[in-house]
Amino acid sequence: MLKRICNATFVIIGTFIGAGFASGQEIYIFFYKYGVKGIIGILISSLILGLVIYKTFIICKNNKINNYKDFLKRFIDNKKILDVFNTIINIFILITFYIMIAGFGAYFEQQFNINSIIGSSILALICYYIFLKNVSGLIKTNQIIVPILVISILVIGMNAIKLNDISQIFNYLSNNSSFKWVLDSVLYGSYNTILLIPVLITLSRFVKNKRENTIICILTMIAVILLSLIIFFMLLRVDVNIENLEMPSVYVASKVSVVFKYLYGFIILSSILTTSISLGTSFLENISKTDKSRNKYAMLICITSIAVSKIGFSNLVNLLYPIFGYIGLIQIIKILLFFG
Repeated sequence: MLKRICNATFVIIGTFIGAGFASGQEIYIFFYKYGVKGIIGILISSLILGLVIYKTFIICKNNKINNYKDFLKRFIDNKKILDVFNTIINIFILITFYIMIAGFGAYFEQQFNINSIIGSSILALICYYIFLKNVSGLIKTNQIIVPILVISILVIGMNAIKLNDISQIFNYLSNNSSFKWVLDSVLYGSYNTILLIPVLITLSRFVKNKRENTIICILTMIAVILLSLIIFFMLLRVDVNIENLEMPSVYVASKVSVVFKYLYGFIILSSILTTSISLGTSFLENISKTDKSRNKYAMLICITSIAVSKIGFSNLVNLLYPIFGYIGLIQIIKILLFFG
């Protein structure tokens, strides 16, 4: 039981901690700019995430669902609408895969002044090789990398955060009366569910009962809250215009020490790798009918990802993630209100 719980939790966290999260871009866009209200927002989005994970596993178990299209059939009766929605979700998954590739290239450009195309090409080649393997590779990769990622973020974060920084946040934007922070909190949890659900469907066969389901959800929520808060407070150490940084968390780590700079580089690259594999695998599982067509699609998405990466990592995150959130709201409501 323990092994099943750990495997499922590692894959979920590995999918969640992508380039946008580990780099600090997502935390800045959805939470940090709202100050102390952003901390409450982290709790809200994590709760949404936990509830959706729990309910998705229940739905898959009760209805013996093995793929994303069968999952959608539980909520959509009209075949044309079903096909359209399935296509939209696949497009979102593919675009986020592109964002991961762009993030890999952005790291090399920001840290080593190496053309982003080179970094993006390296990850695209690695992904293509892994895509040719079976889904078990996804679980094995996360078993190894995710524990290292979590420990590394905690170690660097605790060394980067200063107590006076934490006290400052309670005055930071405290007079902001806007409720947009609530909307952004919901959107953050929402768009993450779009990317997670295809992975959860794959994992559902490893979750044997409600007790295991509950433990996985609680562990995931704790991990997401803790890691989000660590990165949130790390951003207080940014002493330049944060909007000019593709990866603010890497900038903060480099201010602490050279060792942490390169260790956080490992975190960024590894988190991008785990998420890229999860997203790419989900996309290929959804659209491929044979191994031959899977290999062709794998080559196609890896090649096109290199071209799309030139748009820029932070530009893609700022433009597309909020849009994903609004679409994901529909799915969240359907899942939480589903009793079948």
